[in-house]
Amino acid sequence: MQPFRRGGRRPARAFFAGVLAGLLVAGCTQGYAQPQAAGEQPAIAGGKTAGPSRPTDVKLASGDPRQSGGVIAAGGADAVYNYGPSVMLDHGQTRMWWCSQYGGAGPAGDDILYAQAQSLDGPFTGPGGGIPAAVFSGAPGQFDGMHTCDPSVLRVGSTYYLYYTGAAGDHALGNAIGLATSPDGVHWTRAAGGRPILGPSHDVHRANVYGAGQPSVVYLDGWFYLMFTDTTGRAAGGNGAGQFLLRSRDPAFGSGVQALDVGGFVPVASTSAPRARSIVDGFSADLMWVGALAAFVVAHETDGGTTLTFWTADFTEHPFQPVVIPGPWKEGPGLVRRADGHAPLSSADPCDRVPFDVVRATTLGGAGAPTDLRHFGLDLLGSQACGNPGRVAATFDGVTMPSPERTMDLVRSGKRVRIDRRSVAAVLAGELLEKAPPAVAELPVAARLRPGAEAVQAPGGGLGLILDDRRLWRVPDAGVVAANGSAAHPVTAEQWNAYPRGALLG
Repeated sequence: MQPFRRGGRRPARAFFAGVLAGLLVAGCTQGYAQPQAAGEQPAIAGGKTAGPSRPTDVKLASGDPRQSGGVIAAGGADAVYNYGPSVMLDHGQTRMWWCSQYGGAGPAGDDILYAQAQSLDGPFTGPGGGIPAAVFSGAPGQFDGMHTCDPSVLRVGSTYYLYYTGAAGDHALGNAIGLATSPDGVHWTRAAGGRPILGPSHDVHRANVYGAGQPSVVYLDGWFYLMFTDTTGRAAGGNGAGQFLLRSRDPAFGSGVQALDVGGFVPVASTSAPRARSIVDGFSADLMWVGALAAFVVAHETDGGTTLTFWTADFTEHPFQPVVIPGPWKEGPGLVRRADGHAPLSSADPCDRVPFDVVRATTLGGAGAPTDLRHFGLDLLGSQACGNPGRVAATFDGVTMPSPERTMDLVRSGKRVRIDRRSVAAVLAGELLEKAPPAVAELPVAARLRPGAEAVQAPGGGLGLILDDRRLWRVPDAGVVAANGSAAHPVTAEQWNAYPRGALLG
């Protein structure tokens, strides 16, 4: 069934490298109707806002092309393949998870390795130094009993989420997507009872019998956006290529699931609903939200390198022309992202430059599988990200920085929340700056979070902190409450709903 094998081991997505070679983007369907508005900030979360239409297909200049001098990360001696990285800038470190294998790590199949470095060009080492560690492997007897691969990692609040491809063996349509959680990004616990959160839709059975996998997840305005491959999806190409998109406020996608359809996001009964729309004709892609451009970007491999394809927040139009990060590749790219899956800011000029960096496998190793992870990147220029307060709010959303009062400011929903404890601000933030850009001073200060502030818990498990404006500001998890020295007390549904609301923190 699979064209790549080595001693019974089959990297869950390595066989796509051959299909990808020479594949050019065929373009994405245009002219969709307006989607439903959703989220606290419709312009960010996927809805339409009043006002003039934004320009489309704008050409942005590029500059500062870069690439690593050599391989930046690899597994130990018997890790003959290394590909499919998820790269996170987190608390001052560059952290990376990718697909490989260690003979002694567990079942004879794909493992997810982890390493960290002080810079993107490495050297990447395991948590205690030395070779990268195998931190996630197959669970015999479960849907992912042999292979765990294609990691996409987020941190929301104090919780890390690992979305991955799992397979019990090398059989047709055997791949599905699973979820695990962690307090540190190293020690993982399977979620959803160890069951897959998404499998093949079985809309159409094609010669490519891979199934569903290759997840990429972004957290934006309270929604988890999940992009993935499904070779059985109705809108996939004849070779199974295509990228589909779901979103939910539930990280396990067990409820409130919406699918991107030809008319925008629509509620669906489950993650197996028919796949009616693909946003990129390709495999092994990665997704990121770019606040400075108010756009999503999909990174996928084409002839010349990694192509960046841009979508408006509602996935109706292409606001910018595609950009190529040139160089060799043998397997799909991993975008260098913030902890929430957003684009990091430019340290040189956050109001005009947007850095785009990827890590990708560049050669076929001795086993005929992708390996040699290297870094490539460039900056896009002329973003005008600080052109008005609305652009400033989108650009710095989720970013924390020192305030004039020797506290920290967290930007959320176009306002600054002043936080006394730096450690709490760091947990809530997608990115931490050591100096506040002057443009952020235009945003009003909405409230202050003091240590030990009152915390409440809703009957359904929702958590919130009561700030000094006496409004309830929801937080992602109990770790945030504990870090602030607060203790949540339960309230009734009526009490929870009666609180005046601030935005979601984190």
